[in-house]
Amino acid sequence: MKRRVFVGGVMSAAALQAQAPAKSAAKPSGGGIPKRKFGKTGVELTVIGQAGGRFPLCTFEEAVAITRRAYDLGLNYFDNAHVYWDGRSEEVYGKALEGVRKEVFVTSKAMDRTRDGARKQLEESLKRLKTDYLDLWQIHAVGEMEEVDKIFAPGGAIEAFEAAKKEGKCRFIGFTGHRDPNVHAEMLKRYKGFDTILMPLHIADTGYLSFERIVLREANKQELGVQAMKTLANAKLLQSFSVRDCLRYALTLQIHTAAVGCTTIGQLEDDVRIAKEFEPLSDTMMSSLRQRADKLKGPDLEDWKRNTERASLNVYAGG
Repeated sequence: MKRRVFVGGVMSAAALQAQAPAKSAAKPSGGGIPKRKFGKTGVELTVIGQAGGRFPLCTFEEAVAITRRAYDLGLNYFDNAHVYWDGRSEEVYGKALEGVRKEVFVTSKAMDRTRDGARKQLEESLKRLKTDYLDLWQIHAVGEMEEVDKIFAPGGAIEAFEAAKKEGKCRFIGFTGHRDPNVHAEMLKRYKGFDTILMPLHIADTGYLSFERIVLREANKQELGVQAMKTLANAKLLQSFSVRDCLRYALTLQIHTAAVGCTTIGQLEDDVRIAKEFEPLSDTMMSSLRQRADKLKGPDLEDWKRNTERASLNVYAGG
């Protein structure tokens, strides 16, 4: 299911091109988007930020226009990764944020689990982003215990991350993942030097391999900057819930910012309106949303998580 499309959100290529960045572009109005202190980093981030993972659904010019519009609306958090769109998503930010780099918080991620491989990906990311440092560099998509072992082994990726922070190539370091909350918990147990964490948090998460139940409390205990992703469950929740329901739920949790993968100007402006109007949900309302989502829970909805139900069936069948 595709995310919602709004009237006014679909623009001609010419109109989008007209919104492409210029170094003389007006500064954002600020617009009243709430900000939260990003854990122990002390940085204040807008409670929503633009994510680059869905840019393959756009043209390059559309992605640039969306990113620039996000900046103009006052967003200061921009999520990306070395692997997104084979590097083109980072090139989008390199173009769209040129001239305003010091005013925004730019993140990226490395997939390689070795020191040398991760360092190579960092250098490529910096080149594409047209910057000499990242605000946040993250170990991307950690999903298996074997990966944890590789990351912390001699010559593992953590050595590249520690070195990059020491050298000023990045201000903060963290990790991400969406497959198994128990792997996240192990990462937090193995290493106390992370500044941030990125994980899926949404209305239906608590019903199946829950990051909210297994990881979030420990992340808060360690004072990590917590980023939420998949707040709409890749738009699958929109069959039963509104975008407002989904964002309000995530923002009521003890998180600091949510990465939203807008692919039209209309989606972005709608999310900004919701963020501006945000008021925390009561415990009763949060519980009610979880109960409504109970019928949706499981690997069919969250197909990015480990499928424990299929594993159980295989055991039952003698497979």
